[in-house]
Amino acid sequence: MLLFCPTCGNVLRVEQGSTCLRFSCNTCPYIVNIARRVSSRTYPKLKEVDDVLGGSAAWENVDSTDERCPKCSHPRAYFMQIQTRSADEPMTTFYKCCNPQCSHNWRE
Repeated sequence: MLLFCPTCGNVLRVEQGSTCLRFSCNTCPYIVNIARRVSSRTYPKLKEVDDVLGGSAAWENVDSTDERCPKCSHPRAYFMQIQTRSADEPMTTFYKCCNPQCSHNWRE
């Protein structure tokens, strides 16, 4: 935690005084004794994570192909291709099992 000098705005440093610790400024004569423990916590607000694949709406109008599900061995799967890396790399193919009880997602 940083504290700033109220007169000049510089960062206060902690130094040993004659009887206790104190905050002092490097550039001006401001000094204040530390009477109690000084601490505070600030938790940052986390951003909401965006679904890279577009959420469940992205799978509404996709085609299916003959691809066996690695989880339930269903013979068909929905697929879509997305460019996830640089343009000179091949597209990534994402699959979703056509079996409504499974709906396993994987990529190739």
